[in-house]
Amino acid sequence: MANTYSQLYVHVVFSVKGRANLISKHWKEKLYQYITGIVTNKNQKLMVVNGMPDHLHILIGIKPDSNLSDLVRDIKANTSKWINENKYVTGRFEWQAGFGAFSVSQSQVLKITNYIMNQEEHHKKKTFKEEYIEFLKAYQIDFMPDYIFKDYGACE
Repeated sequence: MANTYSQLYVHVVFSVKGRANLISKHWKEKLYQYITGIVTNKNQKLMVVNGMPDHLHILIGIKPDSNLSDLVRDIKANTSKWINENKYVTGRFEWQAGFGAFSVSQSQVLKITNYIMNQEEHHKKKTFKEEYIEFLKAYQIDFMPDYIFKDYGACE
């Protein structure tokens, strides 16, 4: 796309299936490096990735020809396979179905980067569900609170 100039940022959030605390401090940095590789190989720019044992936040600089759903699908599929192949968890590792994606303006990139980098401190005050619902409300996204973390078609 010659002569196309853009600066688009998306804050992506997704959780471990059932919000299980499976992401270990012993291998999370390797996971983040692996995610960086996936995003880079898809010709996108990973700004920052961090999270908690039950969920991840990723700030991505995307190009206008990027399909965000495909990118997140590839991140989730490839990391699940990588975690399982390396036997980092007992049993089978899976991500929750779906994800949150929130646009970020250039003026807010530093604020969101700091927010993502300070997840441990932030989650001393609120749960992931509370955090996620705050994002949905702030971005005026319609949702049904009773179904916010349900996997459709799965037995719970």
